[in-house]
Amino acid sequence: MTEKTATLYGIANCDTVKKTRKYLDGIGMDYSFHDYKKAGLDADLAATLIAAIPLEALINKRGTTWRKLTAAQQASLSQHGALALIMANPALVRRPIIRHRNGWIVGYDETQLQALSS
Repeated sequence: MTEKTATLYGIANCDTVKKTRKYLDGIGMDYSFHDYKKAGLDADLAATLIAAIPLEALINKRGTTWRKLTAAQQASLSQHGALALIMANPALVRRPIIRHRNGWIVGYDETQLQALSS
């Protein structure tokens, strides 16, 4: 079996993830899909994301999960406190995230996605 070119992380029923999958399929990208709901978001993956992606880009502060956190929990968002926060609330991780040969793409950004096909 050949190695996939990229890994798309997200939740299958997320509209933005669906849009990203459609785009990647349209350009013929060979990728694997890691569904947080089915495959989970373990501590190793969460730590990898925290190390690779700035927290301001990684954490979805516009979603209901963020708004439901207490002020103290929101204030604990730091490199040190992020792992515990994400492990307790996996929906805080912004979607989609793509890991590819040159790095990471967070969110749907068509300009960055176009670069994957070159």
